Amino acid sequence: MDEADGTRLLLTNDDGIDSPGFEALYDALSAVGEVIAVAPADDRSAVGRAMSNDVTVREHELGYAIHGTPADCTVAGLESLCPDVDMVVSGCNKGANLGAYVLGRSGTVSAAVEAAFFDVPALAISQYVPEPTEGDWRDHANDPADYELAADVTQFLVEHAVGAGVFDQADYLNVNAPWPSSESNPEPNPESNPESNPDPTSMTITRPSTMYDMTAERNGDTVRLHDRIWERMGSGDIPDPVGTDRRAIVDGEISVSPLTAPHTTRHHEALDGLAEVYESPEL
Repeated sequence: MDEADGTRLLLTNDDGIDSPGFEALYDALSAVGEVIAVAPADDRSAVGRAMSNDVTVREHELGYAIHGTPADCTVAGLESLCPDVDMVVSGCNKGANLGAYVLGRSGTVSAAVEAAFFDVPALAISQYVPEPTEGDWRDHANDPADYELAADVTQFLVEHAVGAGVFDQADYLNVNAPWPSSESNPEPNPESNPESNPDPTSMTITRPSTMYDMTAERNGDTVRLHDRIWERMGSGDIPDPVGTDRRAIVDGEISVSPLTAPHTTRHHEALDGLAEVYESPEL
C-alpha cells in the first residue's frame, strides 16, 4: 500500500487524540497513505467495547475528535465520517495489551474488533512500558519518539499485510512493541533476565497468553484490584511459554497475534442433554 494507490486509513485509539502515541502513528502512516483521525477527545482507556447512543463530534486538525469510546469512533468513522477507508489502525497505546484476558478490556483492541464486523482489516498497536525501579510507569513514554519502533512496525504491516493475504485468515492483528533500550527509558528491574532482549527489531507471531494473575485485597469498605502481571514481567518471573505474546515482549521481540473477532463455538453434547431434559414452567 502507498499513497499513490489511494490508501485511506482510519486512525483511532483509547488514550485520546492528543496523546504522543497517536501522534507517532499519524506521522508514520501519513508517509504511506491518507490518514483520517477519528479518535476519542480524551482518555478512554480500558473501556472495552462500550458503546454510546449519541456522541459529539468536533473537527480536529488531524480529523475528528469524538466524545465517546474507541468502539464509538470505529462505528462513527466507518458508517459516517470516512466510510471508504481500507484499514482501521488503533493506537499507539501507552502500555502493552497482552494476554487473552485483556482482549475484552482494552479500548485499543476493541476498536480493531469493531472494525472486523464491518469486514475492514484492522491493527491494534501498543507500546510496552516496563515498571521502573522507582516512580510510576505512566510518567514515561510521553514523547512521540518513544513510539518509534511501534510506528515502524505499524507502517510495515499497513504496507504489506493485505497484499500478503494476512487478512484472508485473520480479522485483526494485535501488535505489541517491546520497550527499546535508551537513556530516556525507565531503568529495568535489576532482577530481569540479562539474556532476554535479543534483537529488538525481530517480529514474532504469537498467540495470547492465558496466564492470569489478578488479585483482590479488602481493606474495610474498599477492595483493591491489582494485576500482578506487570511486576512479574519486570523480574522475568513469568511461566508463559515461547510462542505467547507476553513471552515475546519479555524477550525483547515485537509480538504480532493474528486474531478473529467473533467468539467461537463448538458442539457440546453435555448441553444437548440438558436441553432435552429441561421442562419450562407453565406461564
